Amino acid sequence: MSFSYPVMLELRGRRAVVIGSLAASEGKDVALRDAGAAVTFYANGAWRPEDLDGVFLVVASSEDPDERDAIARAGRERGVLVNVMDDVPNCDFSAPAIVRRGELVIAVGTGGRSPAIASKIRAELEDRYGFEWAEVLCIVGEIRDEVGDAMPDLGERARRWRCALDLDEAASLVRSGRPEELRRRLRARMQLESSVA
Repeated sequence: MSFSYPVMLELRGRRAVVIGSLAASEGKDVALRDAGAAVTFYANGAWRPEDLDGVFLVVASSEDPDERDAIARAGRERGVLVNVMDDVPNCDFSAPAIVRRGELVIAVGTGGRSPAIASKIRAELEDRYGFEWAEVLCIVGEIRDEVGDAMPDLGERARRWRCALDLDEAASLVRSGRPEELRRRLRARMQLESSVA
């Protein structure tokens, strides 16, 4: 199984269940709460199939293969997305290693083959994409909102963004405490101001 179709889920206000001490110690409940899910935790053996009624997704861990199978079966019978840790046949999705910088989310997946490789790549990405990227994304989002009404042609808008956006420059300007300079340059390049930087 390769989990070859990556998606990012909107979890705000949706119910999620975390089952098992390993899932909790790995921070699965925290990650789901950080994404806005309403999370309920059950210890191994303390959950019942009805606990998954109305749930959007479940992340579980268990050393007992029968319990792992039961969790997956109960979830799938109710249309719940299931991830049973380290048990690929009992997973509908893989949980990637994540670098989060505000609304910038970089996910690394290995199709369930090697969480260790995903973790090492995540560590490298954490070094490459520091906390300034949260502000870079906010600024680009602001300018994008400004451009929207002024430039209704999507193709032209995309072409201009490709020319206007220099990621190394953007990160450097924010890192050096010059976010207004980044705003000015982007506005000029997107022709929201008269002079081009």
